[in-house]
Amino acid sequence: MKNGEQCSDTELLLAARTSSEPFGVFYERHFASVLAFFRRRVRGPEPPQAWLFAIARHKLSEALRSSRIQDEARHALAMQPIHLDDEAIEILEAAASAPAVELLDTLAPEQREAVMAHHVEERGYTEIATELRCSESVIRKRVSRGLAVMRAQLRNGEFS
Repeated sequence: MKNGEQCSDTELLLAARTSSEPFGVFYERHFASVLAFFRRRVRGPEPPQAWLFAIARHKLSEALRSSRIQDEARHALAMQPIHLDDEAIEILEAAASAPAVELLDTLAPEQREAVMAHHVEERGYTEIATELRCSESVIRKRVSRGLAVMRAQLRNGEFS
């Protein structure tokens, strides 16, 4: 990558996906103009933290909108949301342990791939479905069934 100062904003933001340094260059480049933007819209001096609060507000709004869209899509497809109970969460939190890896290894390859992608790599169902060239509902079923298999094995004492 070129010197950060020589990169376009787009290049910096793309590079910021894998390193924090390019975002720092982008931030410094636009700090004064963003601060001026806030000062024009808020009477009186506004601390630089206002920009961070605006980002947080935007992210919250985006998350709420995304949740609403997902709810509407599930309703249109007559699908129930998948809720993880405490037991399922424990299974996932233990993913780094040897027994959890052994549990994952007992799953069918399609289920293992879906559980790993969604719960370990924290990828969305839509992204996984697109990559695997199948429907989102297929991915949801694979995750659900994979977790059910792991849960049953834990309940039966097959793994500790």
